[in-house]
Amino acid sequence: MAEQPIDFFRQMRDGFSQILAGKTQGGDAQAVALAEKAFDWFEDNITIQTEGLQPLACTRGCPTCCALRVAATAPEIFLMAAYISKVEATPLGERLQLSRRITDSDTATRGLSEQERFPGGKPCPMLLEGVCVLHPVRTLACRGHAAHAVEQCEAAARGEDQDVTVSKPHLTLRALIQSALQAALRDHGLAWGLYELNHALALVLDQPERIDAWTAGEDSLAPAGIDLDMAALGQAFDELRTLN
Repeated sequence: MAEQPIDFFRQMRDGFSQILAGKTQGGDAQAVALAEKAFDWFEDNITIQTEGLQPLACTRGCPTCCALRVAATAPEIFLMAAYISKVEATPLGERLQLSRRITDSDTATRGLSEQERFPGGKPCPMLLEGVCVLHPVRTLACRGHAAHAVEQCEAAARGEDQDVTVSKPHLTLRALIQSALQAALRDHGLAWGLYELNHALALVLDQPERIDAWTAGEDSLAPAGIDLDMAALGQAFDELRTLN
């Protein structure tokens, strides 16, 4: 990561813009390339940023936080949907029935607040026996949520009034990369909001043509949109262009 967060943000914004400016890729491939680049930047930097810090409690097979609402950008959702389609084309995928699981989870959780959803909530439909089937393409939100004490996570999951100590480098890096991606999407006239993961995936898996509509400038995932102060966020992105 660059020494200053603002420099890192600008580098990523420019990198995403270069992908968006490319004319050789179709809309679906372009969206996938954006998400893959975002994930690569996260993984390439997080080890350095957390070197020497308190170890994480997060381990394979620990799904304690996986009932939280997940917010993601459109490219992340399109990449995950493409991955799900590939999985479902295999014999294992036929047994997993991921699309059905996602639709059922969306039906059960849509409209619930974070407080209603987490304690004793329905686990993420991508979890099987405590392991994320889509771990290679998990969202920035999932990558950026990392805790230091499993007992705190478990208490919060039980509905207790418990503060959970999370990794600040994970949160910061996720925020920087996500914001840079959103800024680049906005610069190129594409829908740049955040979407609730289960609902957005259900939309795309049911109607794959939504990616073409998004590439054409339509906010095709709008029904799954999460409320944000887009005007204030857009103003911040504009100011970052001129900030010394």
